[in-house]
This record gives sequence, structure tokens and C-alpha cells, in this order.
Amino acid sequence: MTRKLPTRLRKVERYDIKGKLHLKTAPKYYVCDTGLPNTILGSDNTDIGQQLENIVYLELLRRGYRVNIGKTRTKEIDFVAVKGKETIYVQVAYLLATPETVKREFGNLEQVKDNYLKYVISMDEVDMSRSGIRHVNMIEWLEK
Repeated sequence: MTRKLPTRLRKVERYDIKGKLHLKTAPKYYVCDTGLPNTILGSDNTDIGQQLENIVYLELLRRGYRVNIGKTRTKEIDFVAVKGKETIYVQVAYLLATPETVKREFGNLEQVKDNYLKYVISMDEVDMSRSGIRHVNMIEWLEK
């Protein structure tokens, strides 16, 4: 008899940043154990960018934030994290290796016209901070 393992997924709602309300559009789901997709799908089906995003999500929860997916008029922000009166915006990328990736990750945050802290987290070791948006190495961010 095969035992069915429980699936541990976290549902994350989309949040309209300008309108300050939750959207009824499709939520995203994150796993509570980042090894679970490898077990189910096999190790060839890994997307390191998605795994890093999942790790950042779990770490934000561990740090006490309520986490949503941010939505501007035309862009998506990986995470809008709120703890008490503190709000931060976070974009996650594996590497900022091309000008297109840099433009996408920073550009999404540049569209948000408020004064909350904005972060791009990646595995890059060179600081690419710009326009008031902090670029942070993933390992350093996790060690804080």
C-alpha cells in the first residue's frame, strides 16, 4: 500500500499596491519544504530562480512578515511584506546577468512611487543598487 504524503503549500494572495486591496485573481503557491518539488518532479525539474523565491518567501514568514504578491498596473512585485508599520518590497532573481534582467527586476520596483524600502535579492556578489533600491546578496540577506 502506497502512503500518500501531505502536500504542504502556502497560498499567497495578490495585492494591488496603489489601491491597497487584495485582488481576486489567481494566487501563487509556495512550498513549505523546498525539497518537495524535487521529490515529486525529479531533480531535473529544478528552477533555481523559483527555489530562491520560495526561500525568500519562507524567510520573510520566519521574520514575522505578512506576505503578499504585489501588483502594479502592469507589473508584478514578488513580495510585499508587512510587519507592524513596516512595509518592504522584494524582487528575487537568481543572477542579474543581463541588462534585460536588471531592467525587469529594478524596473518593477521603480514603478512603485512610495517611500517604503525596496530590495532586489540575488546571488550576485557585486552591489548593483540604484534609484534608492537596495541590491542584496542572497547569502548575506539570509545571514542577517
